[in-house]
Amino acid sequence: MSKPKSQWDFGELFPVAETRKVLTVSELTWQVRALLEKSIGMIWVSGEITNLRAQSSGHIYFTLKDVGAQLSCVLFSREKVTQRDLLADGQKVLLQGEITVYEARGQYQLIVRTVEMQGVGALQAQFERLKQKLAAEGLFGPERKRPLPRFAHRIGLVTSPTGAAIRDVLHVIERRNPSLEIIFVPTRVQGEGAAKEIAEAVELLNRYNITSDPVQRFDGSPKLDLILITRGGGSLEDLWAFNEEPVARAIFESAVPVVSAVGHEIDFTIADFVADIRAATPSAAAEIITEGFFACREFVAGAPLRLRQLAQRKIGREIGNFDSLAGRLARLHPRRRLDDWLLRLDDLSSGLMRCLKTAARTRNLVLQNLAGRFLRAKPSVNLKSKKENLRQLEKRLNALGPEQVLARGYSITTDAATGKVLRDTNKIIAGQKLKTRLAKGEILSQAEK
Repeated sequence: MSKPKSQWDFGELFPVAETRKVLTVSELTWQVRALLEKSIGMIWVSGEITNLRAQSSGHIYFTLKDVGAQLSCVLFSREKVTQRDLLADGQKVLLQGEITVYEARGQYQLIVRTVEMQGVGALQAQFERLKQKLAAEGLFGPERKRPLPRFAHRIGLVTSPTGAAIRDVLHVIERRNPSLEIIFVPTRVQGEGAAKEIAEAVELLNRYNITSDPVQRFDGSPKLDLILITRGGGSLEDLWAFNEEPVARAIFESAVPVVSAVGHEIDFTIADFVADIRAATPSAAAEIITEGFFACREFVAGAPLRLRQLAQRKIGREIGNFDSLAGRLARLHPRRRLDDWLLRLDDLSSGLMRCLKTAARTRNLVLQNLAGRFLRAKPSVNLKSKKENLRQLEKRLNALGPEQVLARGYSITTDAATGKVLRDTNKIIAGQKLKTRLAKGEILSQAEK
């Protein structure tokens, strides 16, 4: 049984919308993600790294690009990737991972599982593997590093006879300690077989060091104070001979302390880590070797000036001590202490007055708040508020009543016999008696047609 309609039921004002399937953005993105992960899954992809960002959480975000496109990638901290520290902008890599969609940005990306370096990166990875292996064997241990003699008299030099490194070393030695003797073993410092030559040169100098012949020192000590292995700067490929295991083993087994000075200041090789001392450049190595002799020469030359400076400094300190004692004596005078007490008394008095004023202001604010709460709690004030609310509700009720609609000029026509509201002229028959309600009074009429 249908519910009877009231005289205010005007039916549907708008047609029912056409039924259609609508997806939210999240639902659509989830479907795209599921489709990509199912159809593509785990893949290998190569390219060049750009826009690399390492977060404090340990996650690494970067873009993999080639000439025509780019791909967002993320390497999470939980992934055990040995080449993680080698990732850098411009590095060419081969990645294995899973294609997915980051739903928050609607962006597809690669979740990286494996990293393989390409080009120079492959050499860098090989460098890191050998470095970790030798470090585990203790070849880099600080406890095995030997100090250099303060005054070197004879050294072994392993480098190329035509490179810039030997010129730099000889120039510095000639300027700082021209009496230093050099046993030079020429070798190649790059290319096929260079590492073997360098290792053999170190072994040769060690054998020379223990042989007994006329050049043995008069005190019976070894003939060589140290061995310097050096070459100038270059690319990673150029310096690779110093990153090979035979060179590292030869340096480790050397009975003579070894100084490594390969490349520029930013270049680091395996030879640097194994050597007893690493110098940033060939010139820096020569300065380290000649430092003791050069410093002594400067010390002797500057001794008279140094003595005068020390005497003047001592006199200055004594004058300062005297002035300090005089100042302490003045501060300990009874009149000074009395003045300090008077100042402190004034500070305490000012602080006490500030506290009293602050307490008075606080009490005054509390009293004003209590007075305001008392006034707001009066019955007459509440009754007046309730009456005003009642008047507002009465006005709203009158505005919504049918009398207000009739007062604006509208009327309601009903069947005089049944009182049913008439809305359609097609349902009125000739001779039917009608009743029309106005804002004031009613009108009885009869329909003609």
